[in-house]
Amino acid sequence: MRFAEEFRSRELVKSIADRIRQKCQKQWTLMEFCGTHTVSIFRHGLKSMLPDGVKLVSGPGCPVCVTSKTDIDKILALCDIPDAIVATYGDMMKVPGSKFTLAEKRAQGADVRVIYSSYDAIELARENRGRKVFFIGIGFETTAPSTAAAVRRAKEMGLQNFKVLSLHKLTPPVIGALLEGDCAVDGFICPGHVCSIIGAKPLEPIASGYGKPCVVAGFEPGDVMQAILMLVAQLEEGRSEVEIEYVRGVTYEGNSNALKIMEEVFDITSSEWRGIGVVENTGLVLRGEFADFDASPYVPQQIRSEPDPPGCKCGDILRGEMLPPDCPLFGRLCKPSSPIGPCMVSSEGSCATYYLYARSEKWMNL
Repeated sequence: MRFAEEFRSRELVKSIADRIRQKCQKQWTLMEFCGTHTVSIFRHGLKSMLPDGVKLVSGPGCPVCVTSKTDIDKILALCDIPDAIVATYGDMMKVPGSKFTLAEKRAQGADVRVIYSSYDAIELARENRGRKVFFIGIGFETTAPSTAAAVRRAKEMGLQNFKVLSLHKLTPPVIGALLEGDCAVDGFICPGHVCSIIGAKPLEPIASGYGKPCVVAGFEPGDVMQAILMLVAQLEEGRSEVEIEYVRGVTYEGNSNALKIMEEVFDITSSEWRGIGVVENTGLVLRGEFADFDASPYVPQQIRSEPDPPGCKCGDILRGEMLPPDCPLFGRLCKPSSPIGPCMVSSEGSCATYYLYARSEKWMNL
């Protein structure tokens, strides 16, 4: 557990918390963009260690949660194609579309397979050459390179039955979209795994253009607490910079090999984010030379998605404008065992995290 235990030391975390209390003189709202950070914050009780001047809110950092209902309905439509195999990561199975979930579609007879990597989908296509295998490309920049590698491999193997529905999203531009709205956030705890691919450089427009400091953080409690200290220090000193706390995993320029294969396979386009809307330059689609592996032509042109159920506040929560317990459905009709909105479905969804770790905490509604 080397390089992990050091960052889980209770003494270390408490000492950093003491430094935050000494440094913090004003009121600051910080957004942990990534759902993995939200889980770490609650699992280790970090909020209870912070001074009253530091408020944490969750952002749209869960790719399952921000996938629009229209895109979920596109996936469900692929299930209706005769002899099709839909290959997806497991956390998509219970996300509600307009009428069904993928789990319900499978119960009705659709061939939906849970996979653990994009190369599992390649293997499905190789073993079932007489059937179309639709791989659901989901995730941020963290998983996009593996999807790109699978598409390139399928082309090399001549697997014409391998198709990708690319729902990948790019994260830095959506932070700008939040700040163009009513997002009252002073600084951002940015995702270490995303920035291990793209680097810290793409965050510069947030710090320089919007005056909002960004700190790229790892996921252990020591990482998160140190990132909060770095943000509070910037804010108290009137600075707005991009800093890297997660120096053991992130460089300023990013992973050149991963960026290269993404650029080779994908073009950048707009995409729809649940609760935020269509955001330019946040989507990835297959480039023309890989069009034979694009699942989009198999999706019906007109998909009419139904609105979210009355009372569901996932959109407000994803924008950081509401905490999960303030949703009228939270813990009542909407639970992990019977989720109504996507924020309660994913293990990294903020509603599921609050439900699991924080229902009885006095500070939960702060």
